[in-house]
Amino acid sequence: MRGQLARGPFVRGAGAAQRGEHVELALARRRPHGAWWWRSALLGLLNTAAFFVLLYLASQLLPTSAAATLMAASPLALLLTAWALAGQRPRRAHLAGSVVGLAGVALALAGTGEGIGWAGLAASAAAMLVSSVGYVLAARWREGADPLTATAWQLTAGGLVLLPLAAAAEGAPPPADGPTLLAFGYTTVVATALAFTCWFAGLRHLPAGTVGLLGLLNPLTGVLLGTALDGDPFGVRQGAGLALVVAGILLGRPRAGAAAEPAAEPAPAAEPSAGPEAGPAAARLPSGRTT
Repeated sequence: MRGQLARGPFVRGAGAAQRGEHVELALARRRPHGAWWWRSALLGLLNTAAFFVLLYLASQLLPTSAAATLMAASPLALLLTAWALAGQRPRRAHLAGSVVGLAGVALALAGTGEGIGWAGLAASAAAMLVSSVGYVLAARWREGADPLTATAWQLTAGGLVLLPLAAAAEGAPPPADGPTLLAFGYTTVVATALAFTCWFAGLRHLPAGTVGLLGLLNPLTGVLLGTALDGDPFGVRQGAGLALVVAGILLGRPRAGAAAEPAAEPAPAAEPSAGPEAGPAAARLPSGRTT
């Protein structure tokens, strides 16, 4: 894996997108139609191409703990983006959960970094911004494509953007040995294809704030794996941080009987002469979703 990790962000981003794309396309077996051609291209640019490159760039420029802590602010960024683009006013529970969870990640990872540079900070902030915009758009554009097909063509579009950039800027990827191929297999099936499909499916059925809070489990999973596999210390501070992250996620969980999204203004009633066909359209919300 060191040979792959030594490559630049374009090769790594293209590899992640292309590996997941092959699995998704084999399962979906469908092409986009209508507006989903340009939607797939835009979402692929935001959620795959730009996000992967900026994420890998931040991981190279920042200590792992600092990068994980900064990316833990993603739930807040997603909440504010959903408010700005889709009119989804953040719930107090989601805001509180985001702040509590971010504090937990910062506590668990405190003191494990060497230094923070402005370039790494900028890459992390840009990664949060482009992914938040892409996630909100993906949640709005629910009709016309199932999660598997939508994810497959997002990865395809992102990979097509990154492949020529990777070839021109960084050259061919290094040769891979047996353990590297096994690791690639895991990242292809589980960490990319399955993870992205589940993520975008969740965005279709849950509020953006709830889905974003689940992302707080990423850095904490890294802490637990580091303890289990590499013998990293796990003490009172790490335990307290883990407890805060869990508390933040529980704060933002959907309440029984609560609507999946903040209430929207009612759509205008259908004209009496529109006939029964206008019924579903009359119930469409301003955000593009139907009741």
